[in-house]
Amino acid sequence: MEHQFSAFLYQEHVLWIAAFTLGGLAFALGPIAIVYLFMPLQTRQLSNKALQFIECGMDPIGDSWIRYGVVFYLYALIFLAFDVDVLFLFPVATVYNTGLFASSIRDFIEIVLFVGILALAIVYAWIKGVFKWERKTFLRR
Repeated sequence: MEHQFSAFLYQEHVLWIAAFTLGGLAFALGPIAIVYLFMPLQTRQLSNKALQFIECGMDPIGDSWIRYGVVFYLYALIFLAFDVDVLFLFPVATVYNTGLFASSIRDFIEIVLFVGILALAIVYAWIKGVFKWERKTFLRR
């Protein structure tokens, strides 16, 4: 028995494929086009600040070459690590909702160890002072 291959297997879904492709392009390129259409033009040239760097439309305070404390980076790394680890717990909770894993104490102990190690990392960061934010003051020029 010979099979007939058509040039395109999803001919009856061409309209849907085109609609989703155009929708994806609109979501990807739409914000760029909106910003380009509504952005203010030549505002820095009017105020004679064409060479000045702008952050969020505010005048900068101090020099741009400031040193960030290592606490900032540690806080960011801890956030990323726990964000990824918490996302891991969602599929685990879904699997534990089934009857196959609900009665297994070994799997429950593994998850408790996983969360316990994460908790130890928080305690370690807390002892090291990662969560203490000291207020810094800047001189305006």
